[in-house]
Amino acid sequence: MDADMEREIRNRLEQIETERNVRILFAAESGSRAWGLESPDSDYDVRFVYVRPLKEYLRVDEPRDVIEWQLDEVYDINGWDLRKALMQIAKSNPAIYEWLNSPIIYRESPEWAGAREAAFRCFSEKAGVCHYYGLAKNTFLTYLTGDRVSYKKYFYALRPLLAARYIESCHEAPPMLFRDLMKQDLPEELKTAAAELLEIKRQTPEGELMPRIPAISDFIEAEIKAQQEMLSQIPDNRNRDIASLNRFFQETVLV
Repeated sequence: MDADMEREIRNRLEQIETERNVRILFAAESGSRAWGLESPDSDYDVRFVYVRPLKEYLRVDEPRDVIEWQLDEVYDINGWDLRKALMQIAKSNPAIYEWLNSPIIYRESPEWAGAREAAFRCFSEKAGVCHYYGLAKNTFLTYLTGDRVSYKKYFYALRPLLAARYIESCHEAPPMLFRDLMKQDLPEELKTAAAELLEIKRQTPEGELMPRIPAISDFIEAEIKAQQEMLSQIPDNRNRDIASLNRFFQETVLV
């Protein structure tokens, strides 16, 4: 990652803390750059978790639990209040797990380790697979059935399917990097086609339409059918004991 851009993002996080009177506990890249799938014109998807002063949690009118800081062609920066983030962990929302697994971390406070430990005890395999299956199916049906497709959308279907496949075999939250997901037992023709596609994507603007790639399209279509059949067999293993999340929240806001 470009050192100047990373420094600029860290400066913007400090600006958020000053202007919004919050303390950022964790900040990471969450989009295509964290997946290792960026294009020349990809923006920076920065996500953060913040905590407010204690008195802000002791009021009748509850303030907004989201900070939407910047959205333009270069930056997409927004964050969740700690309580909201922990509630999403308790619900096993895959989005927060992707933040936690991001290979690009801009900020991580020492106490955030407690949130990590609690989070991975709460992870639900069924919730994760359902989420990724839904993303892949919707992307495929909406964008990938024609003769010419956006190669960006191929990855928006392929990556979720590989993430669901990883959950089923490893029983844990999947890694963020696409190259790590591709280390699974997959058809060689898919690996070759995906590697070639990735090189094209890194040099092609995201909106450009290109010819359909049969090896990838056929795999996506077959995997969607397989995942649909698998969903009914995955038990709901959600850990509904959120005592550790409550304890972490209380200890953090009382600092």
